[in-house]
Amino acid sequence: MKQDATRNAAYTVDCEDYVHVVEFNPFESGDSGNLIAYGGNNYVVIGTCTFQEEEADIEGLHYKTLRTFHHGVRVDGIAWSPETRLDSLPPVIKFCTSAADMKIRLFTSDLQDKNEYKILEGHSDFINGLVFDPKEGQEIASVSDDHTCRIWNLEGVQTAHFVLHSPGMSVCWHPEETFKLMVAEKNGTIRFYDLLAQQAILSLESEQMPLMSAHWCLKNTFKVGAVAGNDWLIWDITRSSYPQDKRPVHMDRACLFRWSTINENLFATTGYPGKMASQFQIHHLGHPQPILIGSVTIGSGLSWHRTLPLCAIGGDHKLLFWVTEM
Repeated sequence: MKQDATRNAAYTVDCEDYVHVVEFNPFESGDSGNLIAYGGNNYVVIGTCTFQEEEADIEGLHYKTLRTFHHGVRVDGIAWSPETRLDSLPPVIKFCTSAADMKIRLFTSDLQDKNEYKILEGHSDFINGLVFDPKEGQEIASVSDDHTCRIWNLEGVQTAHFVLHSPGMSVCWHPEETFKLMVAEKNGTIRFYDLLAQQAILSLESEQMPLMSAHWCLKNTFKVGAVAGNDWLIWDITRSSYPQDKRPVHMDRACLFRWSTINENLFATTGYPGKMASQFQIHHLGHPQPILIGSVTIGSGLSWHRTLPLCAIGGDHKLLFWVTEM
């Protein structure tokens, strides 16, 4: 392992605006495993990226914009639908966004003439997280500063509604058992809901506040990770409702936590956007120190590539990509 883990991004893509959020498509959907979406102050861009780590005849990164969607208001969150397919005729691009106006927009496009969006209204405060159900893509879950988690169908009708004890910060759907939903609250409580019974079935406690971000490990769904205060925390839900492991990580409060999609011991965290440099870190549970520290002065959004140990972050007029060794 290198002594100095600090390094610049392996690849960058220039953008027209500050990037607030970036999301790789997490679903295997034909040729669209490399779809990426990013949001700025009033638009969403859908593109594809292919890396030299996957294709030998590519040098570095090959990025191509497929379509830019006018959004009209700052984009705060993006979630991909599993119905997205690039290999169908015509192709299907489906995703939703949360925005500064407290609305969810559901976009559908064939990358040609059909470009539609529907507005889902109901939250009365800032939306901190949203996600499609990963199997059928027929429902969307969202959490907000208004102390609710809401489930919507694609017509925009609310099918379920959970009252929380504090702002909802993150929401994750179980990859296989789609009646299970994880909701993380700012007060440090993470609850798992049974959507059929419409009630909580399990809860975890961080004992630390504010909890800003939590993520369910899709490679091992007994693992949950989060950042609260300056620390990252990891739970094994079969063993205890309190963290198995925790470590201080960002001097000026941690902001985001994301598990790698390919390795249950690999995860990334970010500090607050706009603060000092090196506020992005990649960690491995087998190592006491971060295995990579990204030197980036400002950045927001954090997403792992579906099949590579590679992270994307949004920056000032840039997308930044870091590759780590497993």
